[in-house]
Formats: sequence, C-alpha cells, structure tokens
Amino acid sequence: MNNAFRHWLLLLLTGIVFISPGYGQDSLPTPAAPDTTRIDTIVIRSPQEPIRIIPRGVSLTNPVISFKQTRPLDKRRKRFRMPSFWERVNALDLQVSEMAFVNWNAGGDNAVSALAKVLFERNYKFRYFQWDNSMELRFGWNAQEGRQWRKTDDAIRLSSTLGYRRDTITDWYYSAKANFNTQFANGFKYPDRTSPISTFMAPGYLFLGGGISYIPEGKKFNLYLSPLTFKGTFVLDQTLADQGAFGVQKAVLDAEGNVITPGKNLYRELGILVTHQWELPLAENILLDHNLSLYTDYLNNFGNIDIDWQTKFNFRVNEFINATLIAHIIYDDDILFDREEAADGTVIDPGIPRVQFRQQLGIGVNYRF
Repeated sequence: MNNAFRHWLLLLLTGIVFISPGYGQDSLPTPAAPDTTRIDTIVIRSPQEPIRIIPRGVSLTNPVISFKQTRPLDKRRKRFRMPSFWERVNALDLQVSEMAFVNWNAGGDNAVSALAKVLFERNYKFRYFQWDNSMELRFGWNAQEGRQWRKTDDAIRLSSTLGYRRDTITDWYYSAKANFNTQFANGFKYPDRTSPISTFMAPGYLFLGGGISYIPEGKKFNLYLSPLTFKGTFVLDQTLADQGAFGVQKAVLDAEGNVITPGKNLYRELGILVTHQWELPLAENILLDHNLSLYTDYLNNFGNIDIDWQTKFNFRVNEFINATLIAHIIYDDDILFDREEAADGTVIDPGIPRVQFRQQLGIGVNYRF
C-alpha cells in the first residue's frame, strides 16, 4: 500500500467521525416524543342507606367546637395515683362556745365549753372481702366562773368488722366483729368530786362474736346479726369493783366492813348482739348518722335487752364549718343509780337501773386530712 492511498484513507475516517451525529462530541441527543396516553381516576362509592330507626335520646346535630365555655381550673389538678382498695377517713372536729358578762343586769357567770373529737377509719373492700376499722375519741369539758371545770363528754370507741361473701352478687356476708368502749378521765356525780362513779377501764366493754351482715352495694348501710357474742365488762378500779359496780361480783365484807374477798374485775356474758349502722343523706348538706346496738344475755337474764342508740344529724355549712345535733340513749340493767349507803358503809339500797339520755347541739370546725 502506497503512501497516497494511506493518506486518502485517513482523511475518509476523520470525516466520518466529525460528520456522524452519533459520534460527534458536540452533538445534541434527539428529543423523545411526549407520552400522550390519558389516565382517568375512577371513584367507586358504596350506596348509603338512610337511617330508618333513630334510638331515643340521640341528637342528630352537627358537632360544633367552641371555646366560649372554656374556664380555667378552680383547683389544681391532682396527680394520678394508683387505685387502692382502702378507704381512709381522718377527721378532727372542734366545737367551742364562750359566754362573758360585764355589768350584766340579768346576771350570769362567765363560762367556756369545748368539745374535741377525732375519728379515724380504715376500710378495705375487694371482691369477696370487706374489713372495716374505726377509732373514735371524744372529750368535752365546761369551765364556769366560781367552780372547777366539769366533764361533758368522754369516750374511747374501737371497732373492727371482717366480712366474707361467697360471690360478688350477694349483699350478705359472714362476719366477725370486735368492739371495745371505755373512757379517759374519772366521772363524778357533780358537785361531789371525792368519789368517782367511773374511771378509765371502769367500765370497759369488750364485744367479740360472729354472725352475718347485710351490706348493700353502694350504700352506707350495715345490719349485723350475731347469735353468739361474748361481752366482757371490765372494772379495773378496785373500789368500784368492791362495790359491785357495772354488774361485777362485789366484795365479801365482815361484820365491821372489812374486805374479806375482793370484788371481781370482770363480768362475763354470752348472748345475742344486733347492730345497725346507717348514714342517710336527708338533704344536700344534711346527713343522718344512725347507730344502734342491742344485746341480751343467755346465761343471766335472757330477754333483758341492753340498748345503746345514738342518732346524729350533721349540718354542713361549708368545707370546714359544720353543726351537729346528737341524741344518745343507753339502758343497761347492770348500771344502777340512786345507791344508798349507811355511815358504816352498809348498803341500804343498791339502786335501780335507769334510762340514760344525752343531748348535744354544737357548731364548730371540722377538718379532714
């Protein structure tokens, strides 16, 4: 191959490279044709049936969101707490009354009266079990110008009731109940202050027994029936025990009045106990608290009924101020009145049982915590 032929072949290849659109460096790609395919959206709706039956109470109105009735919280929102099966009550009640006179023509003595009450309750309820516990402490006194202070109220009351039911539908429980009652200070038949007629644990009452209870759901109603309940009357003051107070066996004395055999400190009874507790709202701020206890003894005097009945009206003024009206009746044939003794200590008349009645009206401060 000669040089002239090589020269023409090289020129031919160079022209092909620069002229060809596929191999040229400055060539532009051929634009693609636009896609003209049309795609339509198809909406398929199910047929809506008109409402034929409208339930009673249904309001067919369009919901409207409005903030015109929005108000700030009056109280701070409480933190979330895990639910508990315990119900707790802590209450402190203080009632005070005062009278003062200065150059008062109608006469009168300055006086101050006060009554303090503390109540604690711990109640547990879950499915088949219910356990109610309460402790009530009361003490009241009155101070009047020209005389020493006198006691107006005095009580220590403890109660515990354990109940079990077979299912969650019935309101009847198999129950065991324990009650204990006594007082703080000495009691006197005023104006005599030398010979107390009662002291701490003289008397002291203990009830222990078992039976059934009717406790409706959602109501503060408790009816307890016990065919077998032990009642113990404690008289730990030996002077009162020697006198045979509150039913205990009195001391045996010789002809000169000396004690040969001391009096017993415990009087035992076994009988039937019926208790009824009911808190009934009478109005928005009026609550009736009813508490009744009936007891009769199998061994000594069957058919004679000991009664302890207290009715209390609570008038609530606001969160802290309330008024109470209490009526309390007690009858116990072991508590004797009008006892008469001779100068040498010989008992002329042992006394007779009487109906005891207490009424109280007061207004004061109540605080729950």
